[in-house]
Amino acid sequence: MMIFTDFSIIFPVFMIVCGLFSFISYHKHLLNSLLSLEFMMLGIFWFMNFYISSVGNEIYFVLFFLTLIAWEGVLGLSLLIYIVRSYGNDCFSSFNVLEC
Repeated sequence: MMIFTDFSIIFPVFMIVCGLFSFISYHKHLLNSLLSLEFMMLGIFWFMNFYISSVGNEIYFVLFFLTLIAWEGVLGLSLLIYIVRSYGNDCFSSFNVLEC
């Protein structure tokens, strides 16, 4: 088993923590929330890539995870387009839950 360097452990964890912080604190617009979720997924992807490449040659799990990240991005962008067309902007404060 390959020993991880400090960079390969600390930087993806830092990316995940920064993405989580931005998801919690900057939630005024839907696009900011989607970008912070994608940033967290990129950190998880990078961490999985280091871990799985050190354990064995099973890169298919990482490619499957990358496919799920792409699907999540497409779903988020389609939701963003629908909300912008319906409400005119992507601010969470302008959404009315009681509206039909």
